[in-house]
Amino acid sequence: MNIFYRILLYFQKHGYYVCQRIADRLGIRAKIVRTSFIYLTFVTVGFGFALYVFIAFWMGIKDLLYTKRSSVFDL
Repeated sequence: MNIFYRILLYFQKHGYYVCQRIADRLGIRAKIVRTSFIYLTFVTVGFGFALYVFIAFWMGIKDLLYTKRSSVFDL
């Protein structure tokens, strides 16, 4: 197994599922979104990574704010 494949598996296993959630929302495969982030990072010298971290932070905050409660007494 080469080093690139190991790195890819690590980030897929321990990532924030940002690419998966974007792909589900757009109705495309997550591999296409991941590849786009990788190319964006190389082309813009780090902007893609910064965008990824920003989206991961934003989705985490959104999940904390919009949790669905089953009843009024779960406050």
